[in-house]
Amino acid sequence: MQQISLKPLFHRNYQQIGIYFNKDIEIINSLKKIPNTKWSQTNKCWYIPLSKQNYQTLTHNLQQQATFNVVELKIFLQNRNEVNQTHIAIEQPNLLLLKSSAPTVNTNTSHSNVTQTNSTSTNTISLATSKYYLTRISPQNQQALQQLKDQLILKAYSPSTIKTYTNEFAAMLQLLKNVPASTLSILQVKRYIKYCINTLQLSENTIHSRLNALKFYYEQVLQQARFFVELPRPKKQIQLPNILGERDLERLFNGISNLKHKAILFTAYSAGLRVSEAVALELKHIDSDRMQIIIKNAKGKKDRVVGLSPVLLDVLRQYIKQLPTKPRLYLFEGQYQGEPYNTRSAQRVFQLAKNGANIKKEVSFHSLRHSFATHLLEKGVDIKYIKDLLGHFNIRTTERYLHVSKTKLINIVSPLDDLWEKGKIKL
Repeated sequence: MQQISLKPLFHRNYQQIGIYFNKDIEIINSLKKIPNTKWSQTNKCWYIPLSKQNYQTLTHNLQQQATFNVVELKIFLQNRNEVNQTHIAIEQPNLLLLKSSAPTVNTNTSHSNVTQTNSTSTNTISLATSKYYLTRISPQNQQALQQLKDQLILKAYSPSTIKTYTNEFAAMLQLLKNVPASTLSILQVKRYIKYCINTLQLSENTIHSRLNALKFYYEQVLQQARFFVELPRPKKQIQLPNILGERDLERLFNGISNLKHKAILFTAYSAGLRVSEAVALELKHIDSDRMQIIIKNAKGKKDRVVGLSPVLLDVLRQYIKQLPTKPRLYLFEGQYQGEPYNTRSAQRVFQLAKNGANIKKEVSFHSLRHSFATHLLEKGVDIKYIKDLLGHFNIRTTERYLHVSKTKLINIVSPLDDLWEKGKIKL
């Protein structure tokens, strides 16, 4: 069953519900029957005015065709309701007992679904950058928000981290109204985090991100050393990665006819790449002489080198050969020459291939990376080699895959080559 993500969207000067899903004619026909539902060419999504009635109509009419991921919509409604509360002050004990009157929505989603929502389109509402939210943060706290952002930039944090920290910090600033963030005590911050856990029911990962943002502000911006030393952190849920088996991969790869799409998925699986790393590959990063792929400025600002599969090299050469216009910079270029392929488009390619292969597992593009690591372990490759291939900082991150035995090998062969040699995949 298709999954639809409902997200807050500010479009044509009004708040809307953005409706995001992989193209499905039946769902589109159902949406056309709902009054006031329209297509936005700018945002590349369907949308409907934000109201409780429209939300209920939308979910009721499509409940037989899809499931709904509404995490971002719920958070937005809760934040909006809290912003509209009057006489809110952080000193008031009942602040953390506030209850949202926003519509009740279902937030039961898998970890992979929540992860997907983190890479939201720039056109959906961003807490830190939306004018709607900035007008609900006092001028003094807007200055605090800018100080946080400036310090992140000066310390050369990644754009993704800057966006996450500013959004998480802005969520608290909305509640403070005229109370300066710089005056909060550790007890008041504890009360706020408890509110996020009990009332907002944010996930452990979100709580950790919010704590990291607050810690950065108080310790790095305000220079309040060890401000968070007494603040406990919620224990993260340990989740095993979702893996695709060899038969799943055979069906997945064989179901793709577009050579460019096949090359993208082959590249990600054969080298264990994140989607952002796959689309950021430049032509010069494919070193066919040394049979290496160079991953530049990956997560954590780390460069690394992985092996270039002979099968992948052949696929890439055929892909380049059949292109009417050759890539100028990036291995996989988007709509315009010289620009990289969009990460969301790559994720959609995977989802379409998954649906076409009738794979029912809860897997995403990132599962290709998990599968790469697991299949190497199954082949006996030492965990320390896999750590370097994946670019992990900590061996504990890689140890999630330790559910099979491991043996050190001298030569590491990409699992893609094994599939090819068995003759079960084709171009």
